[in-house]
Amino acid sequence: MLGSSLLFIALVGIGLPQAARAAAAADEFYRGKTIRVIVGFAAGGGFDQYARTIARHMPKHIPGNPAMIVDNMTGAGSRLAANYLYKASAPDGLTIGNFIGSLLLQQILGDTGVEFDGKRFEWLGAPVQDETVCALTKASGVTSLDQWFAAKKPVKLGGEAPGANDSDVPRMLQATLKLPLQLIEGYKGTSFIRIAAEAGEVDGGCWTWASIRSTWKKGIDSKEVLPIIQVNAKKAHDIQNVPNAIDHTKSPEAKALLEAGVHAPSAILRAYALPPGTPKDRLTILRNAFDATMKDKEFIAEILKGNLELEPLTGSEVETIARKLYQVDQSLVGKLREILVPKK
Repeated sequence: MLGSSLLFIALVGIGLPQAARAAAAADEFYRGKTIRVIVGFAAGGGFDQYARTIARHMPKHIPGNPAMIVDNMTGAGSRLAANYLYKASAPDGLTIGNFIGSLLLQQILGDTGVEFDGKRFEWLGAPVQDETVCALTKASGVTSLDQWFAAKKPVKLGGEAPGANDSDVPRMLQATLKLPLQLIEGYKGTSFIRIAAEAGEVDGGCWTWASIRSTWKKGIDSKEVLPIIQVNAKKAHDIQNVPNAIDHTKSPEAKALLEAGVHAPSAILRAYALPPGTPKDRLTILRNAFDATMKDKEFIAEILKGNLELEPLTGSEVETIARKLYQVDQSLVGKLREILVPKK
């Protein structure tokens, strides 16, 4: 009788569709494993805060409940992390990359520091579609956009490297609005730019409003740090009084440049990706887990407590937006290259 039962089980196993057996194997794969999230920016910044919050909640939505750790791999505006994910990490579903999505535009513009093909990444999703703001310290002496336009000396802004929004946005504003500014690059993350601004080394910086509002909350609340201009397709809901760059453009070309160079990449700035060649069953598991995390009540509560925004995109939505980036009007590519790719 026992022999018959074992034979029946074996026959059933043989009869299972191959896809079902593969899915079962993938489910079991993550048990006892550790997933590493490579974040391209320093600890204490907005990218890091989102990643660590996701890492605390996403494992419970993955079959086998693996561990998940965050590893900060800083450098070159998150190029090091993106290049590592593409070239050096195993495509086994155990490494997730989180680099700034505007690096895809840098690839399109021919940046030689980009060693990946963004069309080949496997996208998990993004927790938020970002809004961008330039914030300056009160000590800078510039407390309004009119004062900035009239400034007798350039406003010093901290940045990381071309491809990071804290570097790209100042370049775009200088080119399209003629704002007097000096970009000082080389910082390893927005947390370092904040420290430099508070020390008077720079006057402020331009990066995502979700990050500024959260990680620079003390300065914003005390009015020692002020949002001066936002660079968004539409104004952020909670700073409607802050001027929007698109409303201050003087030509159709300047408007088109802002839309292609800032607005389009902003939707996927915080996207999470897997290396090319990751098995499809593991990609499906991680995409489903990411989507479930975005709806997890405990995760949402922690995001809101951290004063962060939540407006998620699925992996397929990120993939669609990324694909469109590679279809930027060629008439703009040359002009964007002049603005965003520094001369050697």
